[in-house]
Amino acid sequence: MSQMPQQAAVSKCPSCEEPLEPGDRFCGACGYDLSVVPARPEDSPTLAIHGVVPAPDDVDWPVARDSDGHGHPAPVHAAAELPGTDSGGSPLPPPPPAAPPSAPAVPVAPAGAPATGVRFDRPGEPEEYPLQAPDPRLTAEPAPVPGQAPAPEPAAASRQPAPAAPDAAEKVCVACRAGRVDDDGYCENCGHAQPRERDHMEQESGPIAAVSDRGLRHHRNEDAFSVGCTALPDGAPASVAIVCDGVSSATRPDDASLAASRAAGETLLGALPRGTHPQQAMHDAILAASQAVNALADEPATAREQGPHQNAPACTLVGAVVTAGLLVVGWVGDSRVYWVPADRTTPPARLTEDDSWAAQMVAAGLMNEAEAYADERAHAITGWLGADAYELEPHTASFKPDRPGVVVVCTDGLWNYAESAEEMAEAVPLDAAARPLHGARVLVGHALDGGGHDNVTVALLPFPAPSQGAGSA
Repeated sequence: MSQMPQQAAVSKCPSCEEPLEPGDRFCGACGYDLSVVPARPEDSPTLAIHGVVPAPDDVDWPVARDSDGHGHPAPVHAAAELPGTDSGGSPLPPPPPAAPPSAPAVPVAPAGAPATGVRFDRPGEPEEYPLQAPDPRLTAEPAPVPGQAPAPEPAAASRQPAPAAPDAAEKVCVACRAGRVDDDGYCENCGHAQPRERDHMEQESGPIAAVSDRGLRHHRNEDAFSVGCTALPDGAPASVAIVCDGVSSATRPDDASLAASRAAGETLLGALPRGTHPQQAMHDAILAASQAVNALADEPATAREQGPHQNAPACTLVGAVVTAGLLVVGWVGDSRVYWVPADRTTPPARLTEDDSWAAQMVAAGLMNEAEAYADERAHAITGWLGADAYELEPHTASFKPDRPGVVVVCTDGLWNYAESAEEMAEAVPLDAAARPLHGARVLVGHALDGGGHDNVTVALLPFPAPSQGAGSA
């Protein structure tokens, strides 16, 4: 009597999951031959340590090259590329052609080392949880069983190739972290509009820094700034900061502030090394800024045709030049400069006077400062840069502080929440002279915490100008 093949003790059919009775040689539902089911291994299963299953020694893993010859790591072999067999011992059919990748491949960790996951919405940022290495037996497609209906075809939508990942040089969507941003500022994958570059700007130039933010109520940032460091003819350092605030009721206020800040900053950084007195250089810089804003009134020509009843592009300007022993300020409009000494037991000071309706009322003795700035007309400016401005009167002033401190150059988006010199000094961090970028961020945060009703821009300059800040920027 011949011995029957030893059957594996299984409770369900490996093919259709139909429950089996003891002694069954074939599945009653699909006819699967149960004699080919391999017997259970005698050894104990391998337990995962830190989420990684060590690779078995008897698998002939493909060896990846260290480099592709150009200094880049060679691609890692996928689990589906390994040879395998089905449950009957027959070779597996070749895998279908791979679809275009929709996200970077996850690198396979070496055996015995923890593998970390990668979030595809933020490429390259590891997750906190480990992932197990894929089992090649689970990634292969099972062989068809005779007499069994073929698997249904996937839906047409699922067969659509995923959008290709953007190149490294292209701008990636801040929402889905995968789609390419088109020329109109929208993601080609999820359709989200991208934030504009001027919504939040930061710059650090040697010992000075500036931060500008759109605020919480405005739809765009109409402020702009320019900061830089240079050296006087004798080698002494000089720091420069220009802050401009676009007039919202005018046409293209954001273009006006940007043009004015660039023109004034370039003029100052070019004049100071030639030996021009800082106060004269500031005066000339304001005139150069005015010419740059005036030029916008005629370009492009369609701007006036689309808004014939709007004012010409306009903005305000305030700036400061700090040297080893001199502090020069200049302004047109209602942006301000504050002096905050390092020794907070000594009084701070406001160094500019607003070109505004409120300031005129106070100067004429018609109102006190509290009454004037409580009026709804308080922030109506009487001086600005633009083709339709009154006769330009640049204001400049020179100071010689007798102690170290920090100079605060800001728009009304900040001083609306710290109007007096004492309030501004209280908002400025104690280490602002040593950490100007941090200090500027704190002041912008102070305005946002207060309501952020306007664009906020602030530049901080330590006095005296540190020698390590020399060098054009």
